[in-house]
Amino acid sequence: MSTDVVVETSAGRIRGTRERGVETFKGIPYAEPPLGELRFRPPRKPSPWTGIRDATGYGNMAVQSQNVFALPDDLLRLFTLAGKQKLDEDCLYLNVWTPGRDGTERPVLFWCHGGAFITGSGSSPWSDGANLCRLDDVVVVSFNHRLGALGYLHLEDIADDFEQAGLAGVLDIIAALEWVRDNIARFGGDPRNVTIFGESGGGAKVSVLMAMPPAKGLFHKAIIQSGPAVQMANREDGTKTARQMLEHLGLDASDAGKLRAMPPAKILEAQVKVLAGVSRAAFADRRRLGFNPVIDGTMFPGGPFAPKAPLASLEVPLMIGSNKDEMTLFLGHMPWVADATFESLPESLAPYLGAKAAEIVATYRKAQPRLRPDEVAIAIVSDQGIRAPSLLIAERKLAQGTAPVFVYLFAWETPVLGGRLRSCHTLEIPFVFSNLESAELTGDDAARLPLGDAMSRAWIAFAKSGNPGHPGLPVWPAYTTGMRATMMFDTVCHLDIDPYGVERRVWETRE
Repeated sequence: MSTDVVVETSAGRIRGTRERGVETFKGIPYAEPPLGELRFRPPRKPSPWTGIRDATGYGNMAVQSQNVFALPDDLLRLFTLAGKQKLDEDCLYLNVWTPGRDGTERPVLFWCHGGAFITGSGSSPWSDGANLCRLDDVVVVSFNHRLGALGYLHLEDIADDFEQAGLAGVLDIIAALEWVRDNIARFGGDPRNVTIFGESGGGAKVSVLMAMPPAKGLFHKAIIQSGPAVQMANREDGTKTARQMLEHLGLDASDAGKLRAMPPAKILEAQVKVLAGVSRAAFADRRRLGFNPVIDGTMFPGGPFAPKAPLASLEVPLMIGSNKDEMTLFLGHMPWVADATFESLPESLAPYLGAKAAEIVATYRKAQPRLRPDEVAIAIVSDQGIRAPSLLIAERKLAQGTAPVFVYLFAWETPVLGGRLRSCHTLEIPFVFSNLESAELTGDDAARLPLGDAMSRAWIAFAKSGNPGHPGLPVWPAYTTGMRATMMFDTVCHLDIDPYGVERRVWETRE
């Protein structure tokens, strides 16, 4: 049984619902719809409204393509990483879950959805914040923002009147954080204790926000889940992508203004053609290719973690980690992986590893002699694309000597689809949000539930204090390059010292 609740925000009153001890508000506008002349421009504060605005349903999702990662049907059925709302440019909305508005100032968990800056939404069932609120006294926020070409088309170096167009989507996120700063106390949250966290592309968003001076002070802790962004697109990268877009649309740079009147579907069609040119060989460098926030030297000065950790987040504690078998999601069904032999692997991995493919395969085989050829392939590309850059970020953050870093490795393996996905990319999300009962990907074995509780409480503990330790876990010391203490999240959680150290050193020598 739900009841209506009304809250006054800086732009007007909204009506949400209260059910089972949690108040939920969905589809709250945090910026003006970026339509017409506002397309490609930085977000503007929402216009005030009169009366009471309904906030019981999610807002529109950003314009995006379906199944951009070309997952087969059996995987698509399991991965509910986006919502089912309408796709529309009018997408700048956020959602709030809170235990109540009783004057208590609770830690705020601000979720950045994944999807590589081109897909996804804050309305996935996996990231519903209600169960986190029921587990402990926290406030959860999720949101949508501009994606793809509409959010990250760097035209300003070749066309007039497109300043910051290559950063519009991430400036949306900063606008959402500003809304939290200005309003979250009315929802029982503490604007002085905000933790930004995200998975995959959401982790990359966290990485970028850590390097942006306009975001400084809007968050106080950060968690990067399987989404390290060491280096993002520079102005040349962004301009190259913008020129490709214009070419597919039959426009010269002098005609770029016509983009503001063009149907979104036509822009999306050209975006798909640009992305088709991004080859698998460049996976480890994917943050510089296609549609990503562009380093402009001012709003986004550099990096975010190259050549070193950013100064804008000097005092911000960081938790960072990855999943053991990330790439089974994207590559496990590919014939070159599924049918791999040890003889075929060096040639198959050459696009990723170059001339050192055979040497790296041999190193992994010696370090993990029980692995099958397909498992060796997955271990290598998972480490190259996600775990190694995650640890590099951890080390560069540590080098600042000002805030602690905590590292984890999620190793629990899902039994669905015959167990072939193992500890795949995204699998940890329903564990973090305590949404295991509704996540078909995790199966139905009750043994997974204590792990979910341990992980949810670790994220909450980190949001509260900057330390993820709690009574349900072994002692979890901060990461150091001397010890490399890593929390292993599995059926039995345990602390490991430099897990897979031999494999880690492969990528150190290649940095």
